[in-house]
Amino acid sequence: MESDMKPNVLMERYELGRLLGQGTFGKVYYARSTVTNQSVAIKAIEKDKVMRTGQVDRIKREISVMKLARHPNIIQLFEVMATKSKIYFVMEYAKGGELFDKVCKGRLKEKVAHRYFKQLINAVDFCHSRGVYHRDIKPENVLLDENGNLKVSDFGLSALVESNQQDIILRTPCGTPAYVAPEVIKRKGYDGAKADIWSCGIVLFVLLAGYLPFHDSNLIEMYRKIHKAELKCPGWFRPEVCKLLSDILDPNPDTRISIEKIKEHCWFKNELTARNKKQLLENNTVSSSSSVVSDQNDENDGPESEAKEESVVPISINAFDIISLSASFDLSRFFKDGVQKREARFSSKLPASVIISKIEDIAKQLRMKIKKKAAGLLKLEGFDEGRKGVLSIDAEIFEVTPNFHLVEVKKSNGDTLEYQKILKEDIRPALQDIVWVWQSDQQQQSQQSDQQLQIHDQQQRQPQS
Repeated sequence: MESDMKPNVLMERYELGRLLGQGTFGKVYYARSTVTNQSVAIKAIEKDKVMRTGQVDRIKREISVMKLARHPNIIQLFEVMATKSKIYFVMEYAKGGELFDKVCKGRLKEKVAHRYFKQLINAVDFCHSRGVYHRDIKPENVLLDENGNLKVSDFGLSALVESNQQDIILRTPCGTPAYVAPEVIKRKGYDGAKADIWSCGIVLFVLLAGYLPFHDSNLIEMYRKIHKAELKCPGWFRPEVCKLLSDILDPNPDTRISIEKIKEHCWFKNELTARNKKQLLENNTVSSSSSVVSDQNDENDGPESEAKEESVVPISINAFDIISLSASFDLSRFFKDGVQKREARFSSKLPASVIISKIEDIAKQLRMKIKKKAAGLLKLEGFDEGRKGVLSIDAEIFEVTPNFHLVEVKKSNGDTLEYQKILKEDIRPALQDIVWVWQSDQQQQSQQSDQQLQIHDQQQRQPQS
């Protein structure tokens, strides 16, 4: 083992164990935190090798991407450390090993392949929403945790595009030949998202079939097969799977299916539909009269709990509570620089019953189920999984006086960008007729007044001509 690993304890924080794997620039070890006892994987990268090969930007990009891509189905980067000779990535440890090892034993059952593919698509969709394109999706770069959940790894070849340049054309050909999209091979520029979708399709075929759809021992001949993309599905593939694969493995990127359409495909939604079929049916039955669905996770499921849900009682708050919720006393900006707020507050002069009724109407419009709980809390939940799980929004009502209420709307689960979009485009406009003032608007008006006062003071200080 390397010289700066001799003590077997790295930086007095991680006890190093067995070698897990080896890459171009270094090795990956199993390790255990001496502080928390948590199992981790540590990638040790040789600095001089990175410098000699001019790959400094690649390492920086990989760090940036892994910090940005925080998702349940993506390997998490905990921290980065360095010595004079090495750079260390401390990452989530995937006990289940590579997905490739499972495929090597033969094709997977359709139910298992469906689960892995669904998690893969959710992870890739999340990456794309953050301007990250993996560009080397294959079973070797997909790991499994101890519970069998998929974890996308190895972002060494990824591309990171700014949010205002989402349509940028990538030109660096990279990836593993058998999983690379036809347009990448042509070296004429390609869309990173569409190239990743192609690779996901190859992975799905391999999971279900146990072999590659376009393969040849001769690389040139394999590229010819990829360009033609004459897909031949085995006899055990269901027709809907064959149709989905033909849409994904379309050699023309302009007509290739999008991730949004993949998620709408009947085969992709099969597991979710089966799990929520009864729940969806119940919701459709009562939607004409009410969008309220009882919370099946509540401790009380009897008639008493239903009665409680029908009468949501807002929490009464005092002056100290109001002060703590005030924008003027919000200290979060000192600790979360540049982070979007995940909650929005507004005040209303209308009774709680009117506010609750309005939130129920919004739930219907958004096709979300709403769960009424005690203590003035309403939960809005979607039926479909988004980029980071099912979106869940809490609306909590606080009573200042019987005819004056403060309402806090915040995301409790799901993707923050998806929540921010719904808040801006759907929830805020729909609530305008019951809102007295939004706290963010009040804060903005206060800031504008302060700016105007500063300008006025500056003008007063200027000498008169």
